[in-house]
Amino acid sequence: MPAPTQTAARSPFALGLLVALFSAATFGSSGTFGAALLETGWTPGALVTARITGAALVMAVPAAIAMRGHWHLVRRNIPRLLAYGVFAVAGCQFAYFMAVDHLSVGVALLLEYLAPVLIVGWVWARHGRRPSRLTAAGVGAAVLGLVLVLDVASGARLDVAGVLWGLLAAVGLVVFFLVAADEEEALPPISFAGGGLAVGALGLLAVAALGWLPMAASTDRVDLAGWSAPWWVAVAELAIVAGAVAYASGIAAARLLGGTIASFVGLSEVLFAIVFAWLVVGQAMSPVQLLGGLAVLAGVVMVKLGEGEVAGAALPVADVDAAIVAGGDEPGETELAEPERVH
Repeated sequence: MPAPTQTAARSPFALGLLVALFSAATFGSSGTFGAALLETGWTPGALVTARITGAALVMAVPAAIAMRGHWHLVRRNIPRLLAYGVFAVAGCQFAYFMAVDHLSVGVALLLEYLAPVLIVGWVWARHGRRPSRLTAAGVGAAVLGLVLVLDVASGARLDVAGVLWGLLAAVGLVVFFLVAADEEEALPPISFAGGGLAVGALGLLAVAALGWLPMAASTDRVDLAGWSAPWWVAVAELAIVAGAVAYASGIAAARLLGGTIASFVGLSEVLFAIVFAWLVVGQAMSPVQLLGGLAVLAGVVMVKLGEGEVAGAALPVADVDAAIVAGGDEPGETELAEPERVH
């Protein structure tokens, strides 16, 4: 029989694992319902604004209630809330839906989850920290998988715009995990999620008011697995399930597991998204693309495992502050493994 201390140590991890898988599943549903709305005439800007604004409204009351006794932490968390809202919420989601507008849901998500590879390249270029052999092999596997997923070998036209939007979404995902995992003087997960969603919503509405964000929506019914549903069904799912619930549970998972493990478990979002796309809108990937997807996931896993073999101290705090405009992270929390979750 395990000692009480061992049981206590395992319980938070088991709970964190369940929360992380749940969060990945809720996030994974966004592409399917978003794609259904895009097909009826919604623009990516209108779609992400509806999702984030709706999620912020849903989270307003719970976030305020959770803040009781923690209001003194608001000022210290303003930089983190701004970075999270602007980059991890508004920027990441807008880039992702722009990618979905050009590519399939599965391909867009796989591009987004090249985030660990981007981190390795940035650290090598910025700090001269050469990746380990396992990390380099992981990068190679991920790139090869990406080629297969994009079906370049068959001569299919490569949608450059979609690829670029997918990579921009990856940058937002890095900020998501890095900021969400920080527990030092942090707000409660529900409050942090609510605040970040509010910042993201205000930013999107401001950009839309200036005319910089094309906004068009439709009240046409959406096709969900052969079921003709009202448009608001898809919007409600995006705001409540793939918005409020997904972000709150994602932050809780990052706090329970740490940024590295949470981001690794978060890769299951790709698989959930592909399953949702197949079941709900009948959008399936070819066998070659599925093989490529597995190669990308395997490559990302090797990149993650290889990070532990890289010698050297943690990233300088000043560099992390400049990168995410968030500041205050402990050196031990900002190693290559932690900076992600750069959805």
